[in-house]
Amino acid sequence: MAHPQGLFIVPHRVTVSTAGVVPRIRELAAIPDRPNLAISLAAPTDELRNELMPINKKWPLEELLAACKEFEQTLKAGERFTFEYVMLDGVNDSDEQARQLANLLNRHDLHAKVNLIPHNPADPLPYQPSPATRVDMFKSILESKGVHAFVRKPRGRDIFAACGQLAAMTPPVVLSAS
Repeated sequence: MAHPQGLFIVPHRVTVSTAGVVPRIRELAAIPDRPNLAISLAAPTDELRNELMPINKKWPLEELLAACKEFEQTLKAGERFTFEYVMLDGVNDSDEQARQLANLLNRHDLHAKVNLIPHNPADPLPYQPSPATRVDMFKSILESKGVHAFVRKPRGRDIFAACGQLAAMTPPVVLSAS
């Protein structure tokens, strides 16, 4: 993608998002001119993350965050990586979960920013987005513990193209002419 004879996309203008494939995070850390990194967390504990993101059973939070620390140590001055945290109403958005998340990141001495993303509802998914007041409180708790948090504004909900919505769509029915 970055080759001058190819797409010639400058690596730092690209972000690789991952649910937490630890060996690949470590490989990415070793590349000198690399894209940015975003890690989807969705939960501050292994128990909840196992339920929401089964990849956690293979690479639990302690292992994932150790790889993130290795990655962080290779960043140049001014660079930072991102954690993505999808906010699910009544599932992962409590005050206690905000404190757990902040404590988890602080325990690993990680200085990444955290993007709080209200869930994009879609049938047949059972989740609803956290209310704006809940997202704001979660953000305030993170910031009170020294974690840089930002609220991402949802885009594409109106056309069913927001993050997570496309995966929930059932394939269209194709009628044959015969």
